[in-house]
Amino acid sequence: MVRFILIFVVVLAVLFRIDMLDEVQRVAIEPWAGMLAVASAALMTPFDADVAHYGRILMSKSTGFAVSIEAGCNGVEAAIILVAGMVAFPSSWWHKLVGIAAGIAAVQGVNLLRIISLYYLGKWNMSVFEFAHLYLWQALIMLDVLVVWMLWIRWIAKDASVEPAVAPHAA
Repeated sequence: MVRFILIFVVVLAVLFRIDMLDEVQRVAIEPWAGMLAVASAALMTPFDADVAHYGRILMSKSTGFAVSIEAGCNGVEAAIILVAGMVAFPSSWWHKLVGIAAGIAAVQGVNLLRIISLYYLGKWNMSVFEFAHLYLWQALIMLDVLVVWMLWIRWIAKDASVEPAVAPHAA
């Protein structure tokens, strides 16, 4: 348990420090926010022609209401927590890599749902938007990380139970 906590904290610290570097923000994080806006708009426009995206901003063409996908709202921090948990947990590197890839996809999928729902909540009612943005979705994204991590651990346990046992060779 101490080993897990130590590795978890070290990986978290290293990844969050890397995330905060100006160069990483400029080269990776800001473009990622732009891609989230593009993906959100692509999912929304077949049902809502009023949506437009500009950089990392989703905007209503008719009302001018907009949401900007900022640091902390792009799913990167949640993914970092998930990665730290998977790296710290005792498992093979294969399990870790598969879990990280699938986990990041799951976190970003839920984050797209978050962005889209916040856009519509903001158009409808700013008080509800503020509550959902500051409290509800923060908790739901962390719950997503926890559920993905627990499902991953369950997968590891099942995978380990079906591996054939190596029988000793008779001499």
